[in-house]
Formats: sequence, structure tokens, C-alpha cells
Amino acid sequence: MIIDTHVHYDDKAFDDDREELLQSLKDHDIGAVIDCGDRYVGLSRILEMTDMYPFLYGAVGVHPASTGELDDNKLSDMKEMCGHGKIVAVGEIGLDYHDADADRTVQKEWFVRQFRLASESGLPVIIHSRDAAADTMDIVRKQIGTVPGGVMHCYSYSPDQAEEYVSMGLLIGVGGVVTFKNARKLKETVSQIPLSSILLETDCPYLAPEPFRGRRNSSLYLPYVIQEIANLRNISTDEVIRATEENAVRLFHIGHQNKQQRSI
Repeated sequence: MIIDTHVHYDDKAFDDDREELLQSLKDHDIGAVIDCGDRYVGLSRILEMTDMYPFLYGAVGVHPASTGELDDNKLSDMKEMCGHGKIVAVGEIGLDYHDADADRTVQKEWFVRQFRLASESGLPVIIHSRDAAADTMDIVRKQIGTVPGGVMHCYSYSPDQAEEYVSMGLLIGVGGVVTFKNARKLKETVSQIPLSSILLETDCPYLAPEPFRGRRNSSLYLPYVIQEIANLRNISTDEVIRATEENAVRLFHIGHQNKQQRSI
């Protein structure tokens, strides 16, 4: 089955047809999705959705652009949320220096603190990094040994850096961008790293693949990503689906979660 390891179905972009879309996934061999945290205010909604849909799992975390809203009390709440039986990761966390006014000090502090949250909760991390290659690598090198693995979400850096992340036990998240004509570095990365280090993701509603670029994305477009990966590696789409499913199950233990609260 196909596993989409990074979605935002809690986003308002799906308010008009969320139920219809989610119920249609099984008809397209989408067996599981992981809804990832973005802002603190939306985390409770993710927990509610994991209870509503058997195939939907969650990740608790705050995107680097929103870390200015965090404090000790909210972090304590997040730790409690991590004990929910269908929360399988801490994320998305990381660094995003794309905006010139980004508070890099605050982002780095909360990247580390959320890494520690993952360590304390025994969960892998889902890492967002944009225009912050050096600082991300520095923090990951120092912290990755404290958690049971993770994924570089929407990977955009060089193949050489990808190989270093893989050597540290991280997986590489590949989504619609791999279908873009100008995605040379990502195409090279997908061609070079082991298939056992690749995860499928959409980041929906963002980053729809060609030929839907610019439209609302969803897990239903993952076959275009799968086909591009297969073409780049000269293998069948079935091989891509089988390997990425195994990778996702291995990292996130999907299918082994229950409704019991974890002891943290």
C-alpha cells in the first residue's frame, strides 16, 4: 500500500470536502497518512482526526516559522499529546530562514527543545529545513543520536548532504517537487541514495506534482511521484510502493500503534 508520511488534512483548504477526500483514499491504495503539526493551535485537531480515521496518524510539533508562539506550558501540553496512541512522530520541526526577518535564535532554541521532546517521548522526528542547510546539519549531528530516527521532510539540499543524513540514520522525504523540471538536485538525490532511505510524502495541500503544479495537492497525486522515482531509479512502481511502505512502517511503526496512552 501507499503511505503518505506528510499531510496537512487539518488545513482549512480541505474544509469543503475533507470527509469525501479522506474516505476516497482507500480506493486508490492509500493505506495510511500522517498528519503533521504546523502550529500549536492546530495540534488538538490532529489528535481528534486520528481518533476519527483508523488510517490517519499524527505528528506533534510546531513549524519553525511559528515557534515564536511556544512557551514552557505549551511544550508540556505537547509532551502529553505525544502519549496519544496514534501519535507516531514529533514534527514538523526545524529551521526556515527563507524570510529575511526570521528569528533564527528562537528557531534554533525550539528546534533543539522539540528534539528533546522527541527523545523524552521515544518518537522519531520530522524535520523541516529551508535555506538553513548549515545550521540544520549542525543541530541534527548533535541531536540525532537521542531519538529513534527521523526524516528530512521535503528535501531540497545536495545529494552529498543527503548521503550524510542517511549515514546518520535519517530517511529522505520525497514529494511532488521531484516531478518539477528544475528539481535537479532532488532528482540526483533520489537516484543516488538507497531506496531503503526514501519516504513518500505530499505536504498537501502544498507542492502538487506536475501536471497539477499550483493546485491543491492531496495524497491522490502520489502516483505521479511514485512514477518519477521509478523512472529515476529504473525500477517498477510496485518496487517503489513496496519499499517506501516498508520504510514508513519501520520508522513510524504504523500498524503497531494502539489507543492506549504511552508512559512518558
